[in-house]
Amino acid sequence: MENTSQLGFALLGLLHKEPMSGYDLRKVFTTTAMGSFSDSPGAIYPALRRLETSGLVRGTVEESTSLRKRRVYKITSKGLGEFRDWLKRPVTRDDVVRRKDDLMLRFAFMDQAMGDARTVEFLSEFAEQVQSYLPDLRLFLESHAEAMPLSGRLALECGIAEYETLLRWARRSIATYEQRKGNEV
Repeated sequence: MENTSQLGFALLGLLHKEPMSGYDLRKVFTTTAMGSFSDSPGAIYPALRRLETSGLVRGTVEESTSLRKRRVYKITSKGLGEFRDWLKRPVTRDDVVRRKDDLMLRFAFMDQAMGDARTVEFLSEFAEQVQSYLPDLRLFLESHAEAMPLSGRLALECGIAEYETLLRWARRSIATYEQRKGNEV
């Protein structure tokens, strides 16, 4: 799992949903918020080759009436296992501090691949880590604000506000899943 990049996991998540060609995958990256992971053929096609070499995806050439053959990729059982292991990883403080994009990518694929129970567990872990990090940020601001340049203080205040927003979002998301669960009974 340590050899699979964030782009690799994004590709596995998309292929978990349905088999796609490299071109189809590029369109998803180009036309959605996933573009932050890459929409460059110089990144996507090599990542697909690495995933295929690792046995995580399998590409097959489809017959076509056009001159250009279309290679369609499908996640393998090994790829599905690695993808699910990535989704199951517990949320750590280090993730919350340094890898929020990775956490949101995991969340985006979570309930489709793992179901509501794991998704709520993930959100609870996320909220717990954010909640435990916020007092440290506030304490740092309180004890260093006077010595900080104005721009640094305002940037830290923005970061604190961002984490407060993430905590409210996680709690609302948990409530939304719980409400959906209640409606299904």
